[in-house]
Amino acid sequence: MTRPRSPSQELDPPRPLPGIAVMGVLAVIAGAATGLVGGAFRWCLERAGDLRTDLLHWAAAIDGPGWLVPVATTAAGAALAAAIVALVPRAIGSGIQDVEAVNRGDLEAPPLRVLPAKFAGGLLAIGSGLVLGREGPSVHMGAVLGAEAGRRAGRSDEDVRLLQTSIAGAGLAVAFTAPIGGALFVFEEVTKSFRPRIVLPTLLGVASAVGTSHLILGDRPDFDVHAVQAPGLELLPVFVIFGLLTGLLGALYNVLVVRALDLVAFASRVPQIVKAAVIGAVVGLTLALDPLLAGGGDPVTQLVLGGSAFAVPLLLMYVCIRFVAGPLSYAAGTPGGLFAPLLAVGALWGLIFARLVEAVLPGHDVGVPMAIVGMAAFFAATVRAPLTGVVLVVEMTAITATAVPMLAAAGAAVLAASLVRSAPIYDTLRERMLQSSGASGSSGN
Repeated sequence: MTRPRSPSQELDPPRPLPGIAVMGVLAVIAGAATGLVGGAFRWCLERAGDLRTDLLHWAAAIDGPGWLVPVATTAAGAALAAAIVALVPRAIGSGIQDVEAVNRGDLEAPPLRVLPAKFAGGLLAIGSGLVLGREGPSVHMGAVLGAEAGRRAGRSDEDVRLLQTSIAGAGLAVAFTAPIGGALFVFEEVTKSFRPRIVLPTLLGVASAVGTSHLILGDRPDFDVHAVQAPGLELLPVFVIFGLLTGLLGALYNVLVVRALDLVAFASRVPQIVKAAVIGAVVGLTLALDPLLAGGGDPVTQLVLGGSAFAVPLLLMYVCIRFVAGPLSYAAGTPGGLFAPLLAVGALWGLIFARLVEAVLPGHDVGVPMAIVGMAAFFAATVRAPLTGVVLVVEMTAITATAVPMLAAAGAAVLAASLVRSAPIYDTLRERMLQSSGASGSSGN
């Protein structure tokens, strides 16, 4: 017969999970290291962007075919980055699909040599002008540091995987100065769970990483956006329609990413370094035409969110070229992510749609609000992590007035993308990676 529990027993607190305190300490240490490495990576990319701008000005001023300078520079950067990947194959691509595969137990945690390869390769590829994002390398480098902390502490394979997953979110948080978004990325996109054992190290790692990165980058949002008035509720159906259309656009973008990878893989007899150089030359040509057509996309996104006036034909050109240049750059097989270029396309597309709305409904100035919503909705459509997308954009812009339209548009975008059976981009990339490597520890795009 079971004895009744005394009142004091009823009030006894539950025992802590075994090892959770140790995991928390390791997450703080690995998070701080991620903040330093990720902050240094962003700082170097900013300096590389300044050098690229100076180079373009110099090339435009010299006699003769100055356009060959950015073409050669981007081609060389892409080729060198691809050469680094040839030495360390797991440094290829975004790295987010690699993190997800490790979390699922399909791959071993990445070795430490991936970190310098990702840093140098990402700096060369993104710094030279390829349309790639800084967040992919940052996420992967954070994952490497998390896994290494677990290995050095003698933790089990399960704990090593947990730490690499947790600190991957810290890498994203540093890349976009978005601590809550970095944590949500782990819960919504990678693990799809909120288990205490993953929540604690993720939160501690993210806080440690972002706090440390402030020593290098300062404490400010990624984009400088003036106060935005919340759109009226009567416009909410317009944002839903916008979200549905954005979902279809995101599905098409995912198709282009896969088709670009297929096209490059089809030329199997051509060395990957040569293919990367050719893609770099093509992207470099767009860079010579207009610096806003290439690169990660932050400058053009800032102009849009800052309220700069763009003619609609110019906006259409930016969207069309960047819509193709992003997947093409990713197919070069260098380190680099998809998020930042996605956000730029979303902002441009949002501004185009806003011009249509303003023509049909005079008196409604929705340019900047629609651009902000477009960033979140396009992210949601391609990655299929709507809450992460909304929170990332809120933290990057420090604007909350568009929260309700963002949620509505992001939900509609996910619905539309699902209805046309578009798979989340990182699910597709993870499956391709495992198929090409046979889950042997090397990864593809």
